[in-house]
Amino acid sequence: MSSPVPPVSPDDEREARAASPLPPEAHVLVVEDDGEMRTLIAKFLRQNGFRVTGARNGAEMWDTISLAPVDLVLLDVMLPGQSGLDLCRMLRAKSEVPIIMVTARGEEADRVVGLELGADDYLPKPFGRPELLARIRAVLRRAQVGAARSGLVTGNRMMFENWVLDTRRRELAAPDGSAVDLSSGEYDLLLAFCEHPQRVLTRDQLLDLARNRISESIDRSVDVMVSRLRRKLEPLPDSPAIIKTIRGAGYMFVPAVARQ
Repeated sequence: MSSPVPPVSPDDEREARAASPLPPEAHVLVVEDDGEMRTLIAKFLRQNGFRVTGARNGAEMWDTISLAPVDLVLLDVMLPGQSGLDLCRMLRAKSEVPIIMVTARGEEADRVVGLELGADDYLPKPFGRPELLARIRAVLRRAQVGAARSGLVTGNRMMFENWVLDTRRRELAAPDGSAVDLSSGEYDLLLAFCEHPQRVLTRDQLLDLARNRISESIDRSVDVMVSRLRRKLEPLPDSPAIIKTIRGAGYMFVPAVARQ
């Protein structure tokens, strides 16, 4: 069951932009069965600097989590099959990922159940976009503080074969220290490879992992982007050693990746 996100006013947009920033590329998983609602939320969050993946149900939620690290789950209570409350309980048993429950129910008892099951916050429908953004940012900030106190914060630099990908600045440095220009699509695809090194990834998986920037949802767009990356990363692009083609399967990022 869904209710629409209210239209955003110019004042709302100014308020959202004024909110304190978070490190770029936080990955939000939106679990919502209503396609229009899911699309509106995803578009708004992407406009505010988040990576977003949508899921219609619990099965798609688990598939996404198995493919890529998720920084926050926005989880609707009323879902087909397993309810959001059931998914919240199961997810919390496996992970400390922040969870915000989205519900049309206004009773205090329902909100308490979600929080007791492990949700970090709740958002009742209908809600405004500035409130959605503020709650996501607040929960992510609390998670960052908790991770820092536990010594769990991962570094912002991903290193492979003397290359350095700075995920905070979205910059790539070559082994000689020079900066390498990357388009948004090239950066997101390289980030997907670095997050899943030494593993065969299909074109569909790569499209899903880098969907925020690869605009054409067709296999060929991945091939074109990989070709561009090879020209920038590989000493011999026609005989690639970093991004290998696995015939009939997809691609593999060969180097080991370290974080610092």
